[in-house]
Parts: sequence; structure tokens; C-alpha cells
Amino acid sequence: MKIVDYNLKSVYFISRRVLKVFKDSQFIYITKVKIIKEIIISMRPKQWYKNFVLFAGIIFSLNLFHVYMWITVFFSFIIFCTVSGSEYIINDIMDKEKDKNHPKKRNRPIASGKLDTSNALIFVAIMLCTAFTGAYLINVQFLGVTLAYFLLIVLYSLFLKHIVLIDVITISLGFVLRAIAGCLAIKVSVSPWLIVCTFFAALILALGKRKHEVISLENGASKHRKVLGDYSPEMLDKMMTVVTSTLIMSYSLYTFFISNTWMMVTIPFIIYGVFRYTFLVNLKNMGGEPEILLKDNGISTCIVLWMLLIIFIQYKNSLF
Repeated sequence: MKIVDYNLKSVYFISRRVLKVFKDSQFIYITKVKIIKEIIISMRPKQWYKNFVLFAGIIFSLNLFHVYMWITVFFSFIIFCTVSGSEYIINDIMDKEKDKNHPKKRNRPIASGKLDTSNALIFVAIMLCTAFTGAYLINVQFLGVTLAYFLLIVLYSLFLKHIVLIDVITISLGFVLRAIAGCLAIKVSVSPWLIVCTFFAALILALGKRKHEVISLENGASKHRKVLGDYSPEMLDKMMTVVTSTLIMSYSLYTFFISNTWMMVTIPFIIYGVFRYTFLVNLKNMGGEPEILLKDNGISTCIVLWMLLIIFIQYKNSLF
């Protein structure tokens, strides 16, 4: 009987130990899953649509049907999503205290305390090393632009975003670097028109976002970010008028001077898209999150029709 009791006790203690180990491992697994989930949220996947600018080069350089180039641009897109996602995390770490005073940003993982800063920094270091290695494997020129983009956004997070006008210009330059990177990845020439049109289109989005922030935060705008106190809705309206006019004129001139003058047919779509965005910013106050505009039927339909028309005009000889 003593032997039986001893064996039963041994089985009991071993079972408890196994259950404890299982619970601990399960807790660790759940914790890791939660950390990864919060990191992904902090990387803002909804903002990655901005990196689609990298695909402009392959479309407008008449290389739409080159499969190898599509694979290269796709990996370039993944690299920029990784870099931009890392920069969002860095920016959230820098703005942790200020974001706590923002009605929406205070719910972000880092500002709310759901994601520990040290865990976020470790993950950022791993992601950036992986991204820069991948960029080097594509080609050295692409790596150079990727590093330039990373440095620009880091400088933006440190102090450029606190300088009136320089903040929105820096955001626009980030889009320009994306467009250049897409061209260099597949080794095609960078069109000056691509640079100009990308810059002004991005500047419209940046100004629209600033207007939304100024209006939504009202008197507390300067508390969240001092530079917002230097903007006013009236000033931003005047700036948007200048920029939208310049964008329409720049795109029109582009269609006039390229060899395929049928591209002029696409001008009305650009005009409608710009006017529609202006309407949504001013009357619907939708400038705060530009990705929401993609859900607008007017703009999304305009973009699809514009792209289809460009593909038809540029590639009609290859298609038919």
C-alpha cells in the first residue's frame, strides 16, 4: 500500500508540474501573440497604400507586361512597407506623451501602454536590418533611395514636423522618393513629370490632413502639436487652391509634351479627382485619414477608370 501511495503521490506531483509548465508556455505564447498583434497595429497597415506609388514607374515606362519587373517592384513594395511601418513605430515612441492628449491617437498601442517601448525597438531593429538587406539585393541605387527615405522620415519625426510648411513639404518629398525608388528598382529612367505630379498630389493630401487636424482639435491643436497652431483653415484653403491648380496644370502639360497625345483624354479624370477630394475635405471633413477617401465611390471609380484608360492608351498596340 505504501508503494501504491508513493506512486500516486509521484503521479500527482508530476501532473501538477506538467500542467504548470503547460500553463506557463501557453501564457508566454498568448503574450507573444499579443505583442506581435500590437506591433502590427503600430505599423499601420492601412497606411501602406501610400507605397503603391512605387508601381508608377513600371506602368508609365511601358513595362506593364514584364513579369520579372513586377516581381522586383513587388518586393520593393514589401521593403518600403517594412521601412515605413518601422518609422511609424519610431514616431509613436517619440510622440508617446503628446499622443495621450489626442482623442484618437491616445488609443494607439504605445501611447496606451499596450506595447512596451523596448519590445517595439527590438522589433524595429530586426525589421530595418531585413529591409535594408533586401534593398541591397535588388540594387545599390534602390538601397540608396531607401536609406534616404528612412533618414528623411526620421528627421521629420525628430524636428521637421515641428516647422510650419516644412512639415507638409517633407511628407510630399517622401512620396517623391517612393516614386523614384520604384523606377530605380527596375532600372528605368525617372521622369521629371512623375516627380512634379507626385509631389503636388502628395502635398494636397498633406494639406488636407492638416486642415482636418486644425478643425477637429480646435483650440487644443497647439497642445497636441505646436506647429498646428501656426496653421488656420483659411490659410490652408488658399494653399490648397494654389497646389490643386498647379497639379492640374502640371499633369496637363505632361500629357501635351509626351509622344502619345491621346493621354490628354485622361485630364478630366484628374480634374474630377482633385475636385472630389477638395469637396470631401471641405464639406465632409474627411482629410484626417486619406485612406478613407479610397472608400468614396466617386474617387475610387475615378481612379479605376483613369488607370484603365491609361493602360488602354499606352498599351493599345500590345493589347490589340
